[in-house]
Amino acid sequence: MTMYDNVEIPYGAYWSTPFAKWQGSFAHLHSIQFAAHVAKRELLARQIDARRLAFCVLGATVPQYRAFWGAPWLMSALGAPAVGGPTVSEACATGTRSLCVAANMIAAGEGSIGLVVGADRISSTPHVYYPAPHARGGVGQHEDWAVDAMFGGDPSTGQDMLQTAENVARRWDIGLAEQHAVVLRRYEQYQNARASSAAFQRRYMTLPFAVPDATFSKTHSVIEGDEGVFATTREGLTRLKPVQDGGTVTYASQTHPADGNAGLIVVTGEHARDLSRDPAIQIKIVGFGAARAEPALMPAAPVGATRAALRASALTIQDMRAIKSHNPFALNDIVFAKEFDLDCDSMNNYGCSLIFGHPHAATAVRQIIELIEELVTVGGGYGLFHGCAAGDMGMAAIVHVGDRRQ
Repeated sequence: MTMYDNVEIPYGAYWSTPFAKWQGSFAHLHSIQFAAHVAKRELLARQIDARRLAFCVLGATVPQYRAFWGAPWLMSALGAPAVGGPTVSEACATGTRSLCVAANMIAAGEGSIGLVVGADRISSTPHVYYPAPHARGGVGQHEDWAVDAMFGGDPSTGQDMLQTAENVARRWDIGLAEQHAVVLRRYEQYQNARASSAAFQRRYMTLPFAVPDATFSKTHSVIEGDEGVFATTREGLTRLKPVQDGGTVTYASQTHPADGNAGLIVVTGEHARDLSRDPAIQIKIVGFGAARAEPALMPAAPVGATRAALRASALTIQDMRAIKSHNPFALNDIVFAKEFDLDCDSMNNYGCSLIFGHPHAATAVRQIIELIEELVTVGGGYGLFHGCAAGDMGMAAIVHVGDRRQ
């Protein structure tokens, strides 16, 4: 038994927007207001009254206008002004941590129905000025939240994220060709999610997707799915050179920044049936794990996080019927497969952030949703999601899909 024995996700009580490329179709939308706009529509479609929620956990990493008001603002926009909750920020692990916080709140008896929302806009990030009255001339510090804060070097090590990938490539002796083989495989897996008019993605995503204008009063445009996915061929990959001289990582073997949001409901077991699209399907949260890799080896951090999650859940990697990852670099999956002696090609069926982009807080939420749907398609079992985050952090989550009637 674990502390999460009575913590579930009702089948179908989750959603995601498509992810849109940097400065693309969502660049004009406030991330919290956009998340509220989407969640309100998706809850209504599932006949879930927002006033039934006991709390909301909002994951967000990029400052927006009035973002200080966080989850309570989101819930007021949903028509539930009596509901509040924490706002979580843990770089690329924000979505996983938000789910962990919500599961802990349910397990601790802080409520029986909670909402998790991950929302970020990497486009149009603010330029921040930090006053420093005691500095020379009173001149403060400043940074652009995307280019400097997120893509700049880790203040602990001085190395940027691309350099951490190259450090991992050297440590595990992984070359460009091996990375490109994974890129091609991941693109093929994503095409499976887009097959038959995006049948897999339509299990949790409203398509075509109506993009609202900045006032959320009318439709600005309509998109058919994720925006910014590059057509990938073996021939095209061979023409790419490493981003850094003497390196191994190309623009194809790393993810791209994106905008979007995703949400899911977390409940105690007694509420799972009436909120589920199919009451026979039971989705249980099993456990979480977190770990920090050696300095400047960020893509390897999910290995330790997964080991921690497996220990906490008394399971092995062989018990996992499906595995999904947030993989800002193809290297992430290669190292993970090597460390756990897995077939790298078998991970990330139906897509991953390497291909469809990375809007920080929303990424893990969407991929955990896809993990659940993949487990449903294969008849259930345990599933693992893992990912890395700035600061050489890793987080992992384990879920189980089963038949409630058995």
